[in-house]
Amino acid sequence: MAPTVRSNPLRDPRDRRLPRLPDASALVVFGATGDLARKKLIPAVYDLFNRGLLPPGFVLLGFARRDWSDGDFADFARESAEKGARTPFREEVWDRLAGSVRFLQGSFDDDAAFDRLASTLEDLERSHGIGGNAAFYLSIQPSAFPVVLKQMQRTGLSSAANSGGWRRVVIEKPFGHDLASARDLNALVDDVFTPSGVYRIDHYLGKETVQNLFALRFANNLYEPIWNSQFVDSVQITMAEDVGIGTRAGFYDETGAARDVLQNHLLQLLALTAMEEPVSFGPETIRTEKLKVLRAVSLPADLARFAVRGQYEQGWLAGERVPGYLDEKDIPPDSRTETFAAVRLGIETRRWAGVPFYLRTGKRLPRRVTEIAIVFKKAPHLPFDQTDTAELGNNQLVIRVQPDEGVTLKFGSKVPGSAMEVRDVAMDFLFGEAFTEASPEAYERLILDVLLGDATLFPNNAEVEESWRIIDPLEEYWASTTPHRYRAGSWGPAAADEMLAADGRRWRRP
Repeated sequence: MAPTVRSNPLRDPRDRRLPRLPDASALVVFGATGDLARKKLIPAVYDLFNRGLLPPGFVLLGFARRDWSDGDFADFARESAEKGARTPFREEVWDRLAGSVRFLQGSFDDDAAFDRLASTLEDLERSHGIGGNAAFYLSIQPSAFPVVLKQMQRTGLSSAANSGGWRRVVIEKPFGHDLASARDLNALVDDVFTPSGVYRIDHYLGKETVQNLFALRFANNLYEPIWNSQFVDSVQITMAEDVGIGTRAGFYDETGAARDVLQNHLLQLLALTAMEEPVSFGPETIRTEKLKVLRAVSLPADLARFAVRGQYEQGWLAGERVPGYLDEKDIPPDSRTETFAAVRLGIETRRWAGVPFYLRTGKRLPRRVTEIAIVFKKAPHLPFDQTDTAELGNNQLVIRVQPDEGVTLKFGSKVPGSAMEVRDVAMDFLFGEAFTEASPEAYERLILDVLLGDATLFPNNAEVEESWRIIDPLEEYWASTTPHRYRAGSWGPAAADEMLAADGRRWRRP
């Protein structure tokens, strides 16, 4: 069913874009009292409502174990919105939204609770006119996915035919912990929901700068002729975090950096960087081109040299002494879980054959940054003395995903003066300076797309399984090794620098 476009009195008059307004519907959040809901989901819902992008018949329905009333959850949601919303908190907006906030208490193995959920959605159809439309957000531990999905299947909550509207499910990463478990999860999800109703969310794909890759490559004629192995020397994709594991010890120690970030965020960024131009800007065509890239990814033959993992030790960050990973609360003293992972990948296509793609991610690194650096080959001939170009490096095009979202172009320029001296300079484009409108948070865009039925920015089954095909051999190799140590506040273990040095390259320092 196509979304209905309506005018909305809450719409920000400064937003001149035509609204994409979904049908009246309910967003059911399982794990509605957890950190993800508090920090991201509820603030995103408020921001969408504040911008006039949710329909008058929208309902936010929380489901969790706490013995709360609708009022208790509304108070929790209000506090979450006030603290976490991107747009200004407006009392009159909250009053309207609060009238459509509901809560159901129950555990995931409680049949009676899911029966109440089914009857509550029927009641909301009468009171709010949601038309049988509901999206179910699984903001829960992956181990709970099967029981919740089976409960929805038992009660008919997942059936669009029963509801008379649409039913969709949003699944947070990780999508399994290896290829076999991902296939099992995909089979279960597809047994409960139709494939078109499944949205596997990778919040990085909702970031404006990631989506700007499409515009940068395919809306301009400047880059496409040089976006290939003839001109590109290498590609570096980095996601660095200055924080430790926080309160995620149990999850993180079972997962590690490769499964937590490399398998999803970084491989998705790689696919978007290397994909061919789609025939149209639609879900299936974009997914098809990304899938071609993932299927063409090759691992290095020498994993000992070109696949590095590390674990941070105590050190200094921002003038503060921070503990090592093994000293973090609830981490086993003999843990071999990696907090840093780096690997060199190849893409065996005509466009990219011979170009190394270096991926790295880590915690307790000097600063928080995510970027894609396209490093170009040096000019084949320089008509200058060697001393004139001693400070000239490779041209680079750097897409900064976060923070300081924007694009940097690094190139050589003559230094003013009587001598011929060429050194690197940079031109910067900043989203915050070029546009008066602030970029929406990733969860705003992705939640809206779910309600609209737009799956463009969501990986499908095949992408998830191909990603695990790439990661599983790394995990199998690393299982028999001990991670390298690196000091908190450094850029990772020395072995990661040696990995690029073996190719005659070095990491870019963001």
